[in-house]
Amino acid sequence: MYPLIRNRRLRTSESIRRLIRETLVTPDDFLVPLFVVEGKGIKEEIASMPNYFRLSLDNLEKEVKELWNMGLFAVLLFVKVDDNLKDNKGTEAINPNGLMQRAIKTVKNACPQMLVMTDVALDPFSSYGHDGIVAEGQILNDETTEVLAEMSVSHAKAGADFVAPSDMMDGRILTIREALEDEGFTNTGIMAYSAKYASAFYGPFRDALDSAPVDIANVPKDKKTYQMDYANRYEAIKETQMDIDEGADIVMVKPGLCYLDIVREIKNEVEVPVAVYQVSGEYAMVKAAAEKGWLNHDAVMLEQLTAIKRAGADIIASYFAKDFVRALG
Repeated sequence: MYPLIRNRRLRTSESIRRLIRETLVTPDDFLVPLFVVEGKGIKEEIASMPNYFRLSLDNLEKEVKELWNMGLFAVLLFVKVDDNLKDNKGTEAINPNGLMQRAIKTVKNACPQMLVMTDVALDPFSSYGHDGIVAEGQILNDETTEVLAEMSVSHAKAGADFVAPSDMMDGRILTIREALEDEGFTNTGIMAYSAKYASAFYGPFRDALDSAPVDIANVPKDKKTYQMDYANRYEAIKETQMDIDEGADIVMVKPGLCYLDIVREIKNEVEVPVAVYQVSGEYAMVKAAAEKGWLNHDAVMLEQLTAIKRAGADIIASYFAKDFVRALG
């Protein structure tokens, strides 16, 4: 009791604050998202994501080598495909010589020990910009999961360590797990986007991949029939537990900062690693405010990343990964 106990004694210097700090973010926590495009010599900045780029395969090779040398050992691959390769069934997604499949091989050839996770969803390959097959104004669930399973096997054959279904179709984890097992990929992991919310924070990402839903008749204008309502909390636990029961090795909450209560709820309930995706809109807001001089970029970045880990994240997918390492000095 005061004055015998003075809590401020443990805040009197940076040395004591560091000694007793409860939450530490390190480069080992990061999963680095990378955007891949066709071509050669391409390093194209994404307008709504300052200092983040679409990379052709030759520059992807350079990028992963740089990441490895910085102590960043895991990447999450996304591809932007040409419009003429898009259709309603995501046919290009299972092309064994498709951009994603070649990107996986490029990373593994450049850095064999780099952990490669791959996005599994139809929206980059869909002529409608949806994560599933569209028919009569609906997103077809079961037909979509079959394509996702084929897509996952294709990624595993190319060398992916983990597939990361981001679509939110019901039952897709079990369908993918069974397909991987049937093809002998017993060691290929699944990181499930288990609690993925229908968020307004995804805008810059959709710019990066040109994957926003199209505005035409008989096509849903948004993804609210499969992504979660951001007002819901208990639903996230249900979704996550179902994914674990179906074979997910890692579960994810997406987005990050507005959903830290969900992260903690899930962390308290499950016994598998929990990933958090600090999404493009969260990144863009910090970059924009820092460019205006309204806040200190590195200080806010470090505070946000620490908050995500403090909430319970074992893995942080973040566009800030390289900025974080540089900020460490």
